[in-house]
Amino acid sequence: MNETKRPGGKSATINDIARMAEVSKKTVSRVINNSPFVKDETRKRVEAVIAEHGFTPDPQARGLAFRRSFLVGMIYDNPSPNYVVNMQQGVLDGVRGSGLELVVHPCNRASDAFLNEVRAFIVRQKLFGVVMPPSVSEDDRVVAILKEADCPYVRIASVSLDEPACMVVTHDSRGAAQAARHLAQLGHRRVAFISGPDSFRSSHERGRGFREGLAEHGLALDDALVRQGAYTFESGVEAARDLLALPNPPTAIFAGNDEMAIGVMKAARDAGLDVPRDLSIVGFDDLPMASRVWPNLTTVRLPIRDMGRMAAEKLTARSRGLDPATLVQPEVDPFLVIRDSTAAPGRQAADVLSG
Repeated sequence: MNETKRPGGKSATINDIARMAEVSKKTVSRVINNSPFVKDETRKRVEAVIAEHGFTPDPQARGLAFRRSFLVGMIYDNPSPNYVVNMQQGVLDGVRGSGLELVVHPCNRASDAFLNEVRAFIVRQKLFGVVMPPSVSEDDRVVAILKEADCPYVRIASVSLDEPACMVVTHDSRGAAQAARHLAQLGHRRVAFISGPDSFRSSHERGRGFREGLAEHGLALDDALVRQGAYTFESGVEAARDLLALPNPPTAIFAGNDEMAIGVMKAARDAGLDVPRDLSIVGFDDLPMASRVWPNLTTVRLPIRDMGRMAAEKLTARSRGLDPATLVQPEVDPFLVIRDSTAAPGRQAADVLSG
């Protein structure tokens, strides 16, 4: 359909559409942005005029009218690139068809400039809203900045930290408890844990859940078998090498995420151990790589892509005048996916390592 031109060859404006549809400019704007606060009869009349004259709203003008851009920001500080990519894909799923676009802002919470950089990003981009994965989501200072800027946000975290409308809760401790029960039921008694960084609430929640799961079977996590990692492959390798060098090494290791768990696999192979005959390994997240390594990794599944989508959908609900607390499921339940990296304890690792 040919686009209607005003005198002088200029394209029709939102004011022209409002005049022809005999409604206010504000009503046209609401129709364009799918607001529920427009009568069906009025919406159909405005949409008919828009279709007849081939009117296309200017995204930049729309942003200026709302004093916001049509950008959703994702602010993250996470050392796992696979986690970040999956989260981004989920956010993109959630904004698809909404007219919103994703802009990402990696940051370092340990930096002295962290808060100033986050504030500058929010103000400079005039963000429509923000999705915050862990561990940024756990930082109340960032939330204070967003509230000050009157910028909507959704936090993804292992426990509830805010109102339901602003949260996607992942209950990491429940998944870690399942990992502990699985290893205990297989007969493992000397079990190690490699945690993530202290700055991540998920590290503490996964550790807490793992201890609680072991306790259900009368077992206690020996502090001598706990190592701190960094949610990276390299830190998993280093921590596992340390654990396997002990005079009485563990028969099973639970790593706080899949990247570290795959690092444990490398350390085990380097030490001449067979997985799972000599050492059982469990990860957390169920990233795509978990089913691509050999043996396939037993791990706790968090639907990371779905979590990003759910968070983005809470933001897009606001643009349609809906209550984001009730639109989408505010919580997810992790669950254990049993694959090939766990089995009943076989040969003692100490016997293999001693030759």
